[in-house]
Amino acid sequence: MTFAKTLTAACTLALATPALAQDDNEVTLQLTWVTQAQFAGYYAALENGYYEDEGLDVTILPGGPDIAPPQVLAGGGADVMVNWMPSALAARERGVPVVNIAQPFKSSGLMLTCWKDTGIESPEDFRGKTIGVWFFGNEYPFLSWMSQEGIPTDGGDEGVTVLKQAFNVDPLLQRQADCISTMTYNEYGQVLDAGVTEDELVTFKYEDMGVATLEDGLYVLEENLEDPAFRDKMVRFVRASMEGWKWAEANPEEAAEIVLEYDETGAQSEAHQKRMMGEIAKLTEGSNGALEEADFQRTVDTLLAGGSDPVITQQPEGAWTSDITDEALN
Repeated sequence: MTFAKTLTAACTLALATPALAQDDNEVTLQLTWVTQAQFAGYYAALENGYYEDEGLDVTILPGGPDIAPPQVLAGGGADVMVNWMPSALAARERGVPVVNIAQPFKSSGLMLTCWKDTGIESPEDFRGKTIGVWFFGNEYPFLSWMSQEGIPTDGGDEGVTVLKQAFNVDPLLQRQADCISTMTYNEYGQVLDAGVTEDELVTFKYEDMGVATLEDGLYVLEENLEDPAFRDKMVRFVRASMEGWKWAEANPEEAAEIVLEYDETGAQSEAHQKRMMGEIAKLTEGSNGALEEADFQRTVDTLLAGGSDPVITQQPEGAWTSDITDEALN
């Protein structure tokens, strides 16, 4: 299934469902994944009263493997979503007019983690190897990277065999793959928790390879930005959220503890969340919430170069605005 097909329902909802009807003080935020330190800034803003100080009543909806934030947004289930830019730009091109209003994450945490004993020392050594890759839009940075390296992705001695990886690290641990996709703040730690040492691994950060795309931005529907009351609400929301993120950066252990308090599943360990928050702070460092045009264009260029089935086919127009952060940061 291509990523485009997964957005069909979102496009239908966008046309058939009205925008979320709330008063000027209520905000519903849809996350991309389950409650964890990846979203600590929002939980810190909620717990520390930053949203309340802005006169906002904020509800945070956890995500999961069966939740597509663009569909939730298009269907009126949320006012604003956290999403990776490849997913958001794909949704926009295919009929769901989402707009980036803020970018708390400055850097990418995406990387490949490989067994050192496979002899992999550089991307050229990927040839003939099996590599686990997340799909549903997450494969495009990898495909673009391989395209730039001149490495085919259809197998063979001169290419790589792509294994469609679930959101776990089993393919590496079970030696089904020579490398797998990991996030610096999550799956890499899971590999280490399984008893693997760092000396047994080789890692390649997409950021260092020049093919990183923006992650975890804030997006709303374009039509809602035409409403002055909604725009004002988003200004207040972004301002409070960034206050929460800067607090979380400065107080990573306390931020992780707040996240654990909001995790109703009880599935997260304190040690893992504290380690995650330490890595997340590295990704939000240097961001005041404003999206920089150069970072946006770098992401677009990577996606346009994503092989024979790129996530987007043309330069996006109107996909982001600085109006909200310009006012929020004043």
